[in-house]
Amino acid sequence: MTTDTLHYTIPGMDESAARTTIDLLQSRLHAANDLQLTLKHVHWNVVGPHFIAVHEMIDPQVDAVRAMADALAERIATLGGAPRGTPGALVEEREWNDYSIGRATTQEHLAALDVTYRGVIESYRKAIKALEDLDLVTQDILIGQTEQLELFHWFVRAHLEDQGGQLQTSGEATEAGAARAARD
Repeated sequence: MTTDTLHYTIPGMDESAARTTIDLLQSRLHAANDLQLTLKHVHWNVVGPHFIAVHEMIDPQVDAVRAMADALAERIATLGGAPRGTPGALVEEREWNDYSIGRATTQEHLAALDVTYRGVIESYRKAIKALEDLDLVTQDILIGQTEQLELFHWFVRAHLEDQGGQLQTSGEATEAGAARAARD
C-alpha cells in the first residue's frame, strides 16, 4: 500500500519494517476515519424510543475515534510516511463496504454498530499481532485504542443484550442482517 518514498524513519527501525508498520497504520487510519463518519451518521439518523440516550452516547465516541485517527496519522508521519486521509483514498483502499443503514430506530442502528465494531476490533487485533516483531511502540498505540473501541462496543452491546446475556445480533454477520434481527 505504501507508495511514498521514505526519506527517513525512526532510529533503530529498518525501511522494510517501517513500510510494513505504515501500511498497518494506514489501514487502521482508514478504519478510524470511516468509523467516526459512520458514528456521526448514526447520531444524525437514529430515531425512536431511547433516541436521546443513543444520540448523546454516540458523540463522545465520535470525538474519541477522531482523536485515534489523529494519533494514527501522526505515527505514520513519525515513521517517515505520508498519511492518506482523503475520502477518495479511504473509499479506494478500504476492505469493507459502506455502512448501509439510513434513518432507523435506535435498536436497528445499535445492532448494525455491533457488527461494525466487531469488524474494526478484529482488524485492530490482527494488526496488534502483526506488530509483535515490528514495532512495539506502534503496537502499544493500537492496544490503547483497542481498549477504547472495546469499551464503546460494550456500550452498544448493552442495549442489545437480554437478561440471560443473549445478543439480538447473535449469528448476524452483516449490518443489514443485524438491523433486521433487532427489528424482529
